[in-house]
Amino acid sequence: MNKKENIDNNKNKKGATKRKSPFSKYKKELEEKNEQLKELEDKYLRLFAEFENYKKRVSKEKNDLINTASENILNAILPVLDDFDRAKKLSDDENSPEHFTEGVSLVYDKLFSILGSRGLEKMNSLDQEFDPEQHEAVAEVPVEDESKKGKIIDVIENGYKLNGKIIRYPKVVVGK
Repeated sequence: MNKKENIDNNKNKKGATKRKSPFSKYKKELEEKNEQLKELEDKYLRLFAEFENYKKRVSKEKNDLINTASENILNAILPVLDDFDRAKKLSDDENSPEHFTEGVSLVYDKLFSILGSRGLEKMNSLDQEFDPEQHEAVAEVPVEDESKKGKIIDVIENGYKLNGKIIRYPKVVVGK
């Protein structure tokens, strides 16, 4: 054999020894399975996050529904509270022949405390700056005192908040 044939044989022998490893097929399968696993983990995390958002949304909607239901009931009761307020205001006047009896006064206080524990609060508007987002102006009255201009000088109908949300705006008279 000549030298050239010897070199070609050596190349063939080296090429023959470079066979595919039996593990290369398994490595490729392992890589594919790892890719599938990553995709499934991603899908799982997205689905889990979506489900958590769904639970939060349903819970919020449920609370809103409960608050709305109580808002409707309280809006129906507000005229009764107004009548109580007017009667109490009248009985507090010294010149008035009518007086709140102790029992009626207790019922009045108990009703307001129960509604207060449910989140209802009366808005205090008298002598406050007029805010069109918080108050409903029914009249403007000229005032001589400069400090009263732009302020609420009388409340015609009380406003109420339920859990911090205004359910009825106070009707007020503003100094001009």
